[in-house]
Amino acid sequence: MSRVQLALNVADLEASVTFYSKLFGVEPTKRRPGYANFAIAEPPLKLVLIEGESGQDTRLDHLGIEVGNTDQVTAATERLKEAGLATFEENDTSCCYALQDKVWIQGPGREPWEVYVVKVDADQLGKSPAVVGDAAACCTRNG
Repeated sequence: MSRVQLALNVADLEASVTFYSKLFGVEPTKRRPGYANFAIAEPPLKLVLIEGESGQDTRLDHLGIEVGNTDQVTAATERLKEAGLATFEENDTSCCYALQDKVWIQGPGREPWEVYVVKVDADQLGKSPAVVGDAAACCTRNG
């Protein structure tokens, strides 16, 4: 299954979790300090909330397409390269409290997009979420 990801940088994580829980009628799938994500079935959406600075307006952090396996990331990478887009690949990277493979590209307005697969969640690794990544430190590719 593929779904679009929308990652937002929010000033008040708790207020944002409350709002989006009400909007989509579901609770977050994952909660960590400064981070929450929702796996929304309808419409198919992965909503990621990353706590930013207090008092700032909510802003786009990055966009993404979550895919089912590494082969789909590899196929997307090749397709994007063949289309003439500059790519940046990250394999076996610890990010958003999970082990992921991904490829990054930038849209014409410099908006970051990723195509990624979650290979293993921190909970499945049996490690502390802090060992497997920090959302604010890794979930954005602005280069």
